[in-house]
Amino acid sequence: MTSLRVVPIVEGHGEVEAVPILLRRIGLELPDGQYIEVLKPIRWPRSKLMKHEELRRAVGLAVLKLAAPSASEPRPLVLILLDAHEDCPRIKAPQLLKHAHTADPSVDVACVLANVEYETWFVAAAESLGDFLSLPPAQEIPPAPEATRSGKGWVDRHFKGTKYSETVDQPAMTARMDLSLCRKRSPSFDKLCRELEHRTARGKQPSETDQSSDT
Repeated sequence: MTSLRVVPIVEGHGEVEAVPILLRRIGLELPDGQYIEVLKPIRWPRSKLMKHEELRRAVGLAVLKLAAPSASEPRPLVLILLDAHEDCPRIKAPQLLKHAHTADPSVDVACVLANVEYETWFVAAAESLGDFLSLPPAQEIPPAPEATRSGKGWVDRHFKGTKYSETVDQPAMTARMDLSLCRKRSPSFDKLCRELEHRTARGKQPSETDQSSDT
């Protein structure tokens, strides 16, 4: 049974393919184990999403996609999922969420910033990605990759192939990463899981605190 229908707004080509895989996996691995219907993500340059009007446009387009006829009637959600880079998620996410709500206050919107990058979540689950990464000794794998700002650079240095490719490797690694391990080591990934968990568990509405905090 589908309890949630999501339109993600992302910034990169790799996330267009990877994020639907990730969200469906999270849904199935949550305590209630529910299928999340993920519509094709809307890709919008990060530089534009930082601007109020551009963010409103992207959210408005997502709302239109959610309004399209569906065989089921799951709860709709617009999910803004971006890399934090140099921004502090605790500050930037609430700002983006506030602007996003002005597009259509009646629509449920969540905003999660991967701290520091989407690839930081791979570092958090590194031990499960041995097919892709030449792993260093266990004591050298960052136990708190967000604190050490380990992300794409770390993945590049330990990648087994010729070169890490976001469009090719991001979806494949997303399909294999250990979500429980990632959630344990990455507060921003735990934030994403909580946002989905609130909305799939008995139709519970997320609290204002959960919507505005990334850790």
